[in-house]
Amino acid sequence: MSDIAAGSAVREPYRPGQHDGHGHGLFSATGHGQGGPASKFVTVAYGFWIFLLSDIIMFSAFFASFAVLSQATAGGPAGKELFELNRVAAQTGLLLTSSFTGGLATLATHRRSMAATQFWLLVTGLLGAAFLFLEVQEFVAMAHENAGPSRSAFLSAFFALVGCHGTHVGLGLLWLGTMMAQLWVKGFRPDLLRRLHCFGLFWHALDIIWIAIFTLVYLLGASP
Repeated sequence: MSDIAAGSAVREPYRPGQHDGHGHGLFSATGHGQGGPASKFVTVAYGFWIFLLSDIIMFSAFFASFAVLSQATAGGPAGKELFELNRVAAQTGLLLTSSFTGGLATLATHRRSMAATQFWLLVTGLLGAAFLFLEVQEFVAMAHENAGPSRSAFLSAFFALVGCHGTHVGLGLLWLGTMMAQLWVKGFRPDLLRRLHCFGLFWHALDIIWIAIFTLVYLLGASP
């Protein structure tokens, strides 16, 4: 049983339909009294959602900047001359697959299978590392073509947006490796399960942001 399931098995103040046999609700969503406050799992996940929303606001600013500066090439190369859609498609496949394997790791934690959890987390990390390798390879190739971030406002906005996403992926991989080590040493402790849940939210959010980058930056930028 997962941490959240264990907590809800005892009391879940937000679950409807729980009665005492006399038509009265056992728990109420008042935040005090018999119903009590939300579980630690719920409050941690809620707080992390707030962090993710603030991160999405930051990315929105980068997207807006890129939209404004997408034509400001200053006589330099534009997206259709620089972007290699085959490589970007491979990156997209790697990141989306890593999100799927991350979900399989979550299911393995519900079964309390250490071997399966570590395996799927490792696969998730390897896929994320391959995605990051292709992104760094793209940046290096563009720099060799004199298309670095200082070449034009368009390239400055491009490197800021895509580089910010890549930095998040790199930090996510560091987080993932730390979680794997802690799980191996400490087992399926409730606090570690909460952290893994937050990592899953973070990783899926990076997928959503990348789909927006793939569509608005690469596909539209490479179109004639």
